[in-house]
Amino acid sequence: MASELAKKLKENIVSSGFTIYDEIKIGDPNYWIPSNELEELLSEQLVGLDLNGRALRTRSKIVKEEVCKGLGYEAPKTFKKTQPRFLCQNFDVYTQKSNNLQIWNEEISPARRYVLIRISDNDIITKVKVVTGDILSELDKTGKLTQKYQARLAGISENIRQFSESDTIEMSNVIGQYSGFDAGTLPSSYPQTGEIMPIGKAFQRLKSIVGERFSYMGALQERNRGGVLHSLACSALGYSNYKDDGKFPDLKHQLIEVKLQTSPTIDLGLFLPNNEEALDIPLVNGKSVRMCDVRYAIFYGEVEGDEVVITKFYLVTGKDFFDYFTQFGGKEINKKLQIPLPNNFL
Repeated sequence: MASELAKKLKENIVSSGFTIYDEIKIGDPNYWIPSNELEELLSEQLVGLDLNGRALRTRSKIVKEEVCKGLGYEAPKTFKKTQPRFLCQNFDVYTQKSNNLQIWNEEISPARRYVLIRISDNDIITKVKVVTGDILSELDKTGKLTQKYQARLAGISENIRQFSESDTIEMSNVIGQYSGFDAGTLPSSYPQTGEIMPIGKAFQRLKSIVGERFSYMGALQERNRGGVLHSLACSALGYSNYKDDGKFPDLKHQLIEVKLQTSPTIDLGLFLPNNEEALDIPLVNGKSVRMCDVRYAIFYGEVEGDEVVITKFYLVTGKDFFDYFTQFGGKEINKKLQIPLPNNFL
């Protein structure tokens, strides 16, 4: 069932007369559909649709027409070959019978949304999932992603330091006057003016994590170790609940990305911290939040026996990131990306 926000955005689009080729500003409170709501609307429209007996080309057109209908757009008579196909909301559509996602002749874009539609063996749509390019990057096991950025810390003697003295000017305008938030607020919820901590306050809260110990869990448990750290960060910031939806940034409500390092190399994924593209979230205080406005909380841990001990902590804005961390590595371009999706992904 689509949320009230999703329904309202669809109503606005119906009334607007916009086409799928009219680009909407990311975060526009009246017309931009955030990923969660996009998934809700498309699931409501598409799940259960029977495509049995349809030729592949006809099937593709039917799916795109239903996507238009689900979002409140009038379907064009013919669909232009734009990149992405749905310029209006910055997404492409992929129908999947298998777990092998194929992306042809273009790079994965970290800010673009990818609508993955599961079709059963008897040609009925059973699931819709919306992901951004940075999430897809984590699923490739070949090491041949379009872009994969890395960095390392070098030449810093302090164990605890707030690198950025203040938030970016744009972020400061978004934050406004901080007045706190209810402890029951989910850290994965959209940020709100007055509820986002300035970087100095966030630093004072998060540095209390230094000295914490938790189970190492084994060499292949990096994701689970990261989850423990995220939970500690949520608690330090004043949340009573831990919630991680797997999307950037980790603590969306505070616009903070959390990194746990047991080696000097920091994996940044598909985009650089100083990227100036807008985040896929509603406008805050009437303003877009850019990727470079996000604050990076980087914790270093030492492995002692079967435990990880947090020994260092640094906080920096994406804009200032490369003033303190050295970028290295390059990028590879493939004509065809084949990404195996986990069995439980769709």
